[in-house]
Amino acid sequence: MKRAERAQIVHDRLTELYPDPPVPLNHSNAFTLLVAVLLSAQCTDERVNQVTPALFKKADTAKKMTRVAVDKILEIIRPCGLSPGKSKAIAGLSRILVDQYGGEVPADFEALESLPGVGHKTASVVMAQAFGVPAFPVDTHIHRLAQRWGLTSGKNVKQTEADLKKLFPEESWNDLHLQIIFYGREFCTARGCNGMVCELCRSCYPDRKTPKVVNKP
Repeated sequence: MKRAERAQIVHDRLTELYPDPPVPLNHSNAFTLLVAVLLSAQCTDERVNQVTPALFKKADTAKKMTRVAVDKILEIIRPCGLSPGKSKAIAGLSRILVDQYGGEVPADFEALESLPGVGHKTASVVMAQAFGVPAFPVDTHIHRLAQRWGLTSGKNVKQTEADLKKLFPEESWNDLHLQIIFYGREFCTARGCNGMVCELCRSCYPDRKTPKVVNKP
C-alpha cells in the first residue's frame, strides 16, 4: 500500500469519527488560546483547563495580564509544571503584545514565534484555531501516530509536519491535527498500541508482524 493510500484511509476514518473536532483547550479569545497552548507544553489539556479559569478570571487580555504580578501568575499556574519559565513567558509576551501590537495577538507566524515561550507548534495552533489559517501543528503524539501509520519516516516533528502537509489537502489541516490527537488519546496511545492494535494501525498495515519502532523527536 502506498503512503497516499494510507493517508486516504486515515483521513476518511478520522472524518467519520470526529466530523467537527473541538479545540480541547478552553479559551474565549486569541490571547487566552495562546496562553493555554503555552501552558500545555509537557502538561495535559485537562490540567490546563483546571488551571486557566482562575488565571483568566484575573486577566483574559494582554493588557489585563500586564497588571498581574509574575509571582501571582506563577502561583496560579504552578500545577502545570515548568511554571517558573511559563509565568515569565506569559508576563513577557503580554507586555510585548501591549507595546507592539496594541494588545492584540498578531495573526502572523513570525511575530508569534518571536514571543517568549512561543515555538512553532504553539504558533501553528493559534494560527489554525484562532485565525483559521491553514496550519498543521505537530507534537510528539501526532509524530508518533504518523509514523505508526506510515505517513512519515521523519526523525523530528519538523519533517513530520512537512510530510503530512504534502499528503493531506490544505483545507483539512486544521481539523486533521485535532482529529489525530483525539484518536491517539482514545485508541492509539503510547502504551496501548504498538502499531499492531488499533483500527487504523491494522488498516494501514494489515500484515505487520512486529511492533512499530517510532523515531523519537
